Amino acid sequence: MAHNQFDLLGQRRFLPFFLVQSLGAFNDNVYRQAIIGMLFWLGVDQAQRTLYTNLAPALFILPFFLFSATAGQIAEKLEKSRLIRITTTMEIVIMSVAAVGFLLQNMPLLLVALFGTGLQSALFGPVKYSILPSVLKPEELTGGNGLVEMGTSISILVGMIAGGLIFQVADSRGPVAAATAIVLLAVIGNLVSRLIPKVDAGAPDLKVHVNPIPESRHVLSLARKQLAVRNSMLGVSWFWFFGTVLTAQLPTYAEINLGGNISLYLFAFALFSVGTGIGSLLCEKLSGRTVEIGLVPLGAFGMSAFLLDLYFARTGAPPTTGLDVMGFLDQPGGWRIAIDLTGIGLFAGLFIVPLFALIQSRTPKSELSRVISAVNIQNAFFIVLAAVLSVLLQTQRLELGALDIPMPGLSIPQLFLCLAIANTLVAIWIFTIVPEFLMRFLSWALVHALYRLKLHGIEKHVPDEGPGLIVCNHVSYMDALILSASIPRPVRFVMHYKIFNIPVMRWIFRTAKAIPIASAKEDPEVMRRAFEEVDAALADGQLVGIFPEGALTRDGQIAPFKPGVMRVLERRPVPVVPLAMKNMWTSMWSKRDGRLGQMRVPRRFRAHIEVLADAPFDGRDVRLDQIEAKVRTMRGDAA
Repeated sequence: MAHNQFDLLGQRRFLPFFLVQSLGAFNDNVYRQAIIGMLFWLGVDQAQRTLYTNLAPALFILPFFLFSATAGQIAEKLEKSRLIRITTTMEIVIMSVAAVGFLLQNMPLLLVALFGTGLQSALFGPVKYSILPSVLKPEELTGGNGLVEMGTSISILVGMIAGGLIFQVADSRGPVAAATAIVLLAVIGNLVSRLIPKVDAGAPDLKVHVNPIPESRHVLSLARKQLAVRNSMLGVSWFWFFGTVLTAQLPTYAEINLGGNISLYLFAFALFSVGTGIGSLLCEKLSGRTVEIGLVPLGAFGMSAFLLDLYFARTGAPPTTGLDVMGFLDQPGGWRIAIDLTGIGLFAGLFIVPLFALIQSRTPKSELSRVISAVNIQNAFFIVLAAVLSVLLQTQRLELGALDIPMPGLSIPQLFLCLAIANTLVAIWIFTIVPEFLMRFLSWALVHALYRLKLHGIEKHVPDEGPGLIVCNHVSYMDALILSASIPRPVRFVMHYKIFNIPVMRWIFRTAKAIPIASAKEDPEVMRRAFEEVDAALADGQLVGIFPEGALTRDGQIAPFKPGVMRVLERRPVPVVPLAMKNMWTSMWSKRDGRLGQMRVPRRFRAHIEVLADAPFDGRDVRLDQIEAKVRTMRGDAA
């Protein structure tokens, strides 16, 4: 049966939550843009507007430093739908205060409410992402995160436009319209939140500590226990750094470099936001409904490529000023810049969604809310760092008392060039310290370039967590890569030590934590170490993949299974998941036409291949002949 991530929007376990988070993002941006609209409507001078534009982001981001650690603990302790109702009730109170600020045209009161929206967002953040693994199946995580990111991007965009138009459309009744809109949106969000089904607490017995400094250190250390999770957090925070630097320049870039006005700025922001939404939605299709971190390098280098082209598309002043959107597109390079902004957003979506999905899938549910709160703390730091560096890099001279320090004084296109280079270097660094990211990308690209992969029963029969032994027939060198692309969880494959030690390929196999093995005649010590490593991996709750034939098939048929599987199960009787691969015999990496390694064109380009899974056997009482018979039946062999 075909799966579609949009099916989630018709299900109660997801739709109310999706609407609540989208309404929250929409209302936050309506509120912030309405404040700017009121400042222009009141005719305040440039100095006051500048004070607001500098003070407002600081007030919004400060609660993330102060309260994220506490928020993560609360989200861990409380039932999640109840906590969402609490935070949306807070939103009603905060927006009521903001409404009074609009009606009285009182800027200090509006800024107090802005701090409150930051507090409410800090409390909602941990439950926003920790609830998804509880209500979605593992194979739905990528699609669900894609929908959430898409909804957030579009809500921010539409909220900015709506908030900016309130005082223009309502004119003299602008304060009343703004006050009514933000309170009404908060009330709707609270009503929708009451439709979210009950979701059990991750750690109901957790004792909440409110001191922000030691608790922030604790949640950050908790998030760094796993290398892949730690560096996924780093990738998420870098995404926010990248996005902050880019989007903060768009108003001035639209005016100085594109020759437009506020409408052209909103158009540029819309291109980036819509691109991010499209990229987020594409993740499920490209990943085959798995948590495919191989998309992260693709996203990173795509972001750099389009940002680099954006620099070359317009390095200086525009040929004409006073342009609207259509006038800009009619100018030389207009469509190129539009495509670049959309491309940056699209690849940013491919970058961020798998990172969040990996954090959710590899973090214990009893710790996930606190880990997400650590992500929020780190994100807040990177956002502040991005804002400070952007200002410093565009400053020509910095005066500190008696010191007069010369600064780079970069133009916005030059800043984009620096960001593109920095993004490439950061990506290379992350992929160097966590080679799994790059290895998964290479595997993903290779498998999807050569084959059209169809899966049967993987979602149902491969366990979502805990140990398991994957057994499958063996046709080609590509088998392990294809199975890795088919199974949502990482699998440690056992392979012949001579294949493991092939130059260049050895790096891929080591990165994938493959386990080299030899026969007792070839090297008994290598064999002993292999079985020890297999047992240790199963004891750690991992999946281990074995090709029980012991070698590639020479005639396309399944060879008799060797007893190594039973030796593993005698020591540790874990579930055994039978898999079968079909249509791989025509591969250029099989032995169909002679010796393996004779490079030849496959009989069909992007051939359709299938991977089938069936119900796991109980490792305590299964026989080798039962496993072999099941794999043969699944593959379609005669009994």
